[in-house]
Amino acid sequence: MDTAGTAADRASESRARAARTKRDRTRAALLSAADPAFAARGWARTRVEDIASAAGVSNATAYNHFPTKHVLIGHVYAPLLRNLRTQAYRDLAAGRPIVPALTDHLRALVRISWRHRGLTAALSAGIAEYAIRTGRPADPCDENDPRVLAPVGAVVCELVARGQHTGELRPWPSAEEIGTMLVDLLLVRAVGRPHDPPELTAELMLTLLFGALRPELLTEAGPDARPFRL
Repeated sequence: MDTAGTAADRASESRARAARTKRDRTRAALLSAADPAFAARGWARTRVEDIASAAGVSNATAYNHFPTKHVLIGHVYAPLLRNLRTQAYRDLAAGRPIVPALTDHLRALVRISWRHRGLTAALSAGIAEYAIRTGRPADPCDENDPRVLAPVGAVVCELVARGQHTGELRPWPSAEEIGTMLVDLLLVRAVGRPHDPPELTAELMLTLLFGALRPELLTEAGPDARPFRL
């Protein structure tokens, strides 16, 4: 038995584990520093260098983990969306009707965006800047695109597509078109009307969504009714 070789392998594995642990801790420190920085200072006044300083790492280390500010804001925001995705998939797996599933999802999405409205406003500005810079829609293969890293409207589109497939929703506008429009509204309001109550934003989004894809929900409620008002 080559005990020397075995000892060397163990030492190599130990060094690799230590390196991974260090990388994970550094990444976590950068994300923890970035969250309040974006929320307090906004997109334009937040610099990766300032976040690196707050995290206690060098600028080179920060850029090694997050090569651009767009990547950083995407990774900061993405965890806020995970529970919503999980719940939506549970609803789909359980065969829940699309109207209540979509209603609950949009309300929850609006609550999260309002609760983290400073961060949402920063994401909105980062997305707009990246879209102008690239001059194209989001590309799923682009690992630097905040629209891909933090896909705010992905679950909305999936739920709408399922409802259109089952006949619960009208087939036009397409899931991508209506989903993109609703997310654009959400992000614009995060910047321009950050203190509006989330219930109002949710009501507007639901009225637009079902007014297009399930108009009978509005017409049956009467001309002056607001069926999605809380």
